[in-house]
Amino acid sequence: MYTEKQTAVLLDEPSYLRLHRSGELTQRAAKLEGMLASCNICPLDCKVNRLNDEIARCYSGRLAIVSTYCVHYGEEPALVGTNGVGNIFFGNCNLRCVYCQNHETSQNRRIEKKNKVSSERLAEMMLELQAKGCHNIGFVSPTHFVPQIVRALVIASDAGLNLPLIYNTNAYDSVEVLKLLDGVIDIYLPDLKYSSEEAGWLYSKVPHYAEVSRAAVKEMHRQVGSELVLDEDELIRRGLIIRHLILPNDLAGSEETLQWIRDNLGKDVTLSIMAQYFPTHKAVHTELLNRKIYVGEYERVLRLLDRLGMENGWAQEWKQASEYYRPEFQDRSEPFKGRQQNSE
Repeated sequence: MYTEKQTAVLLDEPSYLRLHRSGELTQRAAKLEGMLASCNICPLDCKVNRLNDEIARCYSGRLAIVSTYCVHYGEEPALVGTNGVGNIFFGNCNLRCVYCQNHETSQNRRIEKKNKVSSERLAEMMLELQAKGCHNIGFVSPTHFVPQIVRALVIASDAGLNLPLIYNTNAYDSVEVLKLLDGVIDIYLPDLKYSSEEAGWLYSKVPHYAEVSRAAVKEMHRQVGSELVLDEDELIRRGLIIRHLILPNDLAGSEETLQWIRDNLGKDVTLSIMAQYFPTHKAVHTELLNRKIYVGEYERVLRLLDRLGMENGWAQEWKQASEYYRPEFQDRSEPFKGRQQNSE
């Protein structure tokens, strides 16, 4: 881990509760649900009527799909604390990453269609995780289910939910939708996967990934800024953490991505540098991606951080990261059991 500089400011409650009391949260839910009628929830703009269960590129219709939900200890330390993150893993995805470690849930539509849940059930999951003592609720791969999430949040808020919300995303998000999440999401946790559009198409099968993801992250930064807000236990209550996964052969374009962050968001933004890449799914047979990263590739990125003066955040240890953070979705109730007990 490299230095982490954060500011402790006490927040009395998540901001979505104020939106809920004013009626604004319900209005946002309705507007987002209306967008499903000609779906433009993500930048792919499929324009199908998901309210009638027409299937979009994400193979998802009217209801949210939840692959599993559980207490998770593998996120960044200032999110995990002692009691973990209450993660809700959504099924399917708007990307098709050839190396996806969650491919059993993100690219397995025939199985995932059995995991549809109502907004009421999704709200119950949030409340169950809160009852287990989790410090926050993490929405993992939430992009294509934002309307369902916000509707469930209205229900959960009525029932006593009061935890910070984490939006854990691949960053292929619509700026229009993100603006409707302003004041709803407390902590943004986006990936910046690639610096080139060619890599986004070759390895995740989406156009304009770099352009879209950078616009999305800029909007997240506009909402919550660079400075992390902590509670009395030094857990993050509000802020932005940008993740960057180091890929073999620099297919992620790490230097260009980090330079873009430095130039556009400033050197004080919090980063999470991930060394956990492991060739899985189609990457096993994909040239340039069919190996783990070398220690030299990892150390090069750390040197880039030093040169750019970017000191805030975390870097995974290189030696064990590819084993430690891999899920095993055969047991969906505890997909990380046996891999990790605590991320510190």
